[in-house]
Amino acid sequence: MSNLFSGINARLRGTANKTTSNKTPQSPATDDVHHHMPSPSNHSISSQSSANLSSKLPPLPASPSLSQSIGMMGTGEEALNAYHLPRPLPLWLNPTAAKHIVKGNFMTLSARPKTVEQGEWVAHQVVEHYRNLWNFVRVIYEKEEDGKSICNSTTCPRMSAGTNHSYTWLNSRFEPIELPAYEYITLMQRWISGKIDDTKIFPTEPSGVSFAHNPQITTTALLTGPDDWIGKRSGFPKEFFNICQTIFLQMFRVYAHLYWAHFTEPFYHLNLEKQLNSCFSHFVLTATALDMLKPAELEPMQPLIDLWAANGTFPPESKAYEYANLKVGTRLMQIAGLA
Repeated sequence: MSNLFSGINARLRGTANKTTSNKTPQSPATDDVHHHMPSPSNHSISSQSSANLSSKLPPLPASPSLSQSIGMMGTGEEALNAYHLPRPLPLWLNPTAAKHIVKGNFMTLSARPKTVEQGEWVAHQVVEHYRNLWNFVRVIYEKEEDGKSICNSTTCPRMSAGTNHSYTWLNSRFEPIELPAYEYITLMQRWISGKIDDTKIFPTEPSGVSFAHNPQITTTALLTGPDDWIGKRSGFPKEFFNICQTIFLQMFRVYAHLYWAHFTEPFYHLNLEKQLNSCFSHFVLTATALDMLKPAELEPMQPLIDLWAANGTFPPESKAYEYANLKVGTRLMQIAGLA
C-alpha cells in the first residue's frame, strides 16, 4: 500500500503556495435532516458512557440501510432523488471526477495475508489509512495569504457532510456539542493519535507478535469463546476491535467532510482528486471488509459508493459492492453520458 501511494506526499508538499488552476468543475445534470452521531470524547470512547444502559434495554429491530431501502424503489432516477442531493449534483459524483490514479483491484490491498494474525492486520490498516488521510487534511490546514486555512470557522462552522449530515463532539461531561469542522478534526486527530501511541492498545513489543491461525496445522478454533477476542494472541486488549471501529468511523467522517466541503477547492483545482479518490475507495473497501463500518454509517457517501460499484471500481465480491445501490450508480453514469 505504501508503494501505491508513495507519490502522494510529494504532490501534497507546498500545495498551499500553488496558484489555483483554470480547471473548471463540471457537475452532472434538499431536505435538511441533521444526524448528531456520537463522537469520542477527549478521554474515552463515547459508547462507553451508555454501555450499562444499553445492556438493560431490549434490542431494537434491525432496519435496512439507506441504499437497501432506496433499492426497493423503481427507477434509478427515483432512487437518486430519494437521496435528497443538492442540484446540480456535487462534482465528485461526476464519473469524470471520480477516477483514480491507478487501475486495478484494490481488494488485493485489503486482503489479509494468510500468515498475518487478524489483530496485527487490523492494527496495520488503522495506521496506514490514518497516514493516508492526514496527507489530505494537511492541505485544508495550510494557511492562505490572509492567514486563514481553507477549512476554518467561517467556511465550515460545523462538522458536516452536506446538509443532511452533521456530527457533534462529546465534551468532558459527555454532552454533545457542535464544533467548527477544523476544531472537530483537530480533536479527533489528537484522540486517534493518542490511541495509536498507547502501547496498551497498540502494543509494539516484537515478542508479542503472533502468526495467523492455520487450520492445516491445528484444529483449535480461532475464537473459542467470550474470553477470546480478535488480537488477543498478539497482545491486543479486549476493547481493541471496538476502538478500531471508532477510529475508522471518525476517519470516514473526515473523508465525508473533505468531499462535501472541499472537493472542488482545493483538491480538484490542485489536480489531487484522483489521489483522494484512490485513498478513499481503498479505505471503504478495507473498512467494509474488516467490518469496521456498518452500511448505515456510509450514508453521507452512499452515492459515490453506488457509482464506484456500477463503474467497476468495487469488485462484485466486495462488501462495498454488496452495500451499493447499482440503480443509483448506473443513473449517475447515464447523466454523465457514460451508460
